[in-house]
Amino acid sequence: MTHEEKRAWLALSRINISSGKLRAFFEHYSSICQLFELSEKQLIQLGFREGLKQRLSSVSEETIEQDLNWFDDENKHLIPFTSSDYPALLKQADSAPKLLFVQGNKSLLNQHQIAIVGSRNPTPQGKDNAAEFARTLARAGAVITSGMALGVDGYAHQAVLDVGLPTIAVAGTGLDRVYPARHKTMAQEIVEQGALVSEFALGTGVRATHFPARNRIISGMSLGTLVVEAAIKSGSLITARLAMEQGREVFAIPGSIHNPLARGSHALIKQGAKLVETAEEIIEELQALALWQAESQGATMIAGGNEVEEFELGEEYQELIGCIDYDVTPIDSIVERSGLEIDVVSHMLLLLELNNHIVSVAGGYQRRSN
Repeated sequence: MTHEEKRAWLALSRINISSGKLRAFFEHYSSICQLFELSEKQLIQLGFREGLKQRLSSVSEETIEQDLNWFDDENKHLIPFTSSDYPALLKQADSAPKLLFVQGNKSLLNQHQIAIVGSRNPTPQGKDNAAEFARTLARAGAVITSGMALGVDGYAHQAVLDVGLPTIAVAGTGLDRVYPARHKTMAQEIVEQGALVSEFALGTGVRATHFPARNRIISGMSLGTLVVEAAIKSGSLITARLAMEQGREVFAIPGSIHNPLARGSHALIKQGAKLVETAEEIIEELQALALWQAESQGATMIAGGNEVEEFELGEEYQELIGCIDYDVTPIDSIVERSGLEIDVVSHMLLLLELNNHIVSVAGGYQRRSN
């Protein structure tokens, strides 16, 4: 992206204009800078609303210069929907943002993601579930994506950070601000290990209407969305509904019928969300979804946050295979026989399955005869 193109996109970040309209523009023009050179009549002929020319010229040079000052290191990025760095899954959505501000590792945007969302006031069990599922899924190769809110979002992010793996947080403000303020330290850790993402112009503060918009990015970048705990009327259910509309999988953890925070999950299950009791169930589904995406987009399967390289069957993996029978072996039995933690076993099983040493079946795993 040239300097002038960057200035043009920064100006557009402060104007209400859809990526759909811009897609139509790029059918005729090659550079975003050309948009600013068109007359009002030409803009209207391309389908833009009357007055766009005036709105484009209303963004001051001073504002653009201030925005440019934010990009003070190589860790800060402006990614328009025309860029190859833009999340491929998100681009499929009609409501995809025209651009994204990213701070951190931008390559994570095109790795396989699972969204984890839920209540801002989870039960102790909800907190544990958010952390346990996030750790296990991250160790199995998924990038955990959420909204950095208090509650389930925060517990999921922190659990992944604590084991040294990347996570993506989508903000409902400009990236020069942190909301909620108490997550300032977490936000910095996410920048160092993962990425912060926002579609909102720098300087944008907290507005209630921004959070549903943020949620469509969370679900849109992810292969699937896991709802840990949610009341019937909650932002988490908005994210789940958006995921369903985007054709993505929705997973829900069931709870007690007496827990009001389980009612949202139960409602989703009635609507077709997949009831899950363990992270391994999502891992199995993730593998199928990721392979489907790889086949449809010519991508490479992701494991551990990196492209799968040539797999070596080391001693530790051979010992784990020895814990698996040629008949169905429940994962609990594999964990007990190996003496390893379940999240470690889950990650190893995924790699063994991807490399055709074992097969996942109903009730557990089987060793392949070859």
